[in-house]
Amino acid sequence: MAKNMMNFSKGRIEALQLPAEGQRLEFHDTQAKGLLLRVSSAGTKTFCFYRWIKGASKPERITLGRFPAMTVEQARNKAAQFNAAVENGDNPNEPIKLQKTEPTLLELFEDFVLHKRNKKGQHLSTKTLVEYRKSFSYYLEPWSNRKLSKITGTEMSALHMKLGHDRPTTANRTMALISSLFNFGIMERAYPVSNPAEKIKKYPENERDRFLYPDELPRFFDALAKEENPDMRDYFLVALLTGVRKSNVLAMRWDEIHLERGEWRIITKGSSAQTVTLSPEVTDILAKRKLSAHSEWVFPSSGKTGHLVEPKKAWQRLLERADLPDLRIHDLRRTLGSWQAKTGASLLTIGKSLNHKSTQSTAIYARLDLDPVRESVNRATAAMLNAAKNSD
Repeated sequence: MAKNMMNFSKGRIEALQLPAEGQRLEFHDTQAKGLLLRVSSAGTKTFCFYRWIKGASKPERITLGRFPAMTVEQARNKAAQFNAAVENGDNPNEPIKLQKTEPTLLELFEDFVLHKRNKKGQHLSTKTLVEYRKSFSYYLEPWSNRKLSKITGTEMSALHMKLGHDRPTTANRTMALISSLFNFGIMERAYPVSNPAEKIKKYPENERDRFLYPDELPRFFDALAKEENPDMRDYFLVALLTGVRKSNVLAMRWDEIHLERGEWRIITKGSSAQTVTLSPEVTDILAKRKLSAHSEWVFPSSGKTGHLVEPKKAWQRLLERADLPDLRIHDLRRTLGSWQAKTGASLLTIGKSLNHKSTQSTAIYARLDLDPVRESVNRATAAMLNAAKNSD
């Protein structure tokens, strides 16, 4: 079949007569090898690159753009790039084909959480999955529908910098999640992309050691007594006096509690069971709540989960009344550990009561209380001065 050859120009293309309805005409440029113009009966004029590629069973066709949005000069420049690739032995259509099968960030994330295994070959724990989904929803949602190759290191660096301004730990964790996702895609799924978080330098993280000091406890308990919502008041008290993580206290169920034994057995999917000892004060709070219980949850709510989820407003009220603006809910857990250390408990005992998996997590409590240090320094000072007196 003879080719329709034409020296492309804006005027010549605009003057082309349209084909009959349902037909399409094709014109080859005399100046740029492989440059093709396709004209439809509806008047759509599209530039394509059309060439035989070595090793291919048929010519490759790559859509370049529509005229007049794409000019003749732009189409020729694009065709020149593709011709250079062909002469170099490459197929310029391969990256385009790969991009079409390349997943979006959200698709990769769902694949990751479903199939990712830890070093022991186990699925990710429920706690880890919850944290991952929360981080993705809060910080990575804008890139959900973006193809992986379209997510740049510059964008991730900007996000890291934005979060790191006042939340360096959050910034680092978000970049760690991005890095894990892309490494999974590269190593497990062989996607030909680069990791946009690979070269981002982490912010230094200071380990938080905030807890309620003796002079702060009266203000805290006074503010708590004035809390008008009894559910919130009981929740904060139970969180403080058990040292259990916020999410576990919020999702506390009656079938996990044995009031007579003073025990709370937490069973979380994907994690080993944790038995929490309940002090008489906590047992008393729970026993009173049990009298009017009408739900499986200790702290019920009308929301989707059936239990309290995020007591931000009540916590803010409490902090304002107690004048403790820098206290976080997680600091209640640390407060129990610090007072255990203050009253002579061993690190092993503290770690067991707080369900720490490693001694490193518990080591912080060895340095929270300065009283033993102060007593030691005072004894040493007195001994040195005493020795100096005796030598005179």
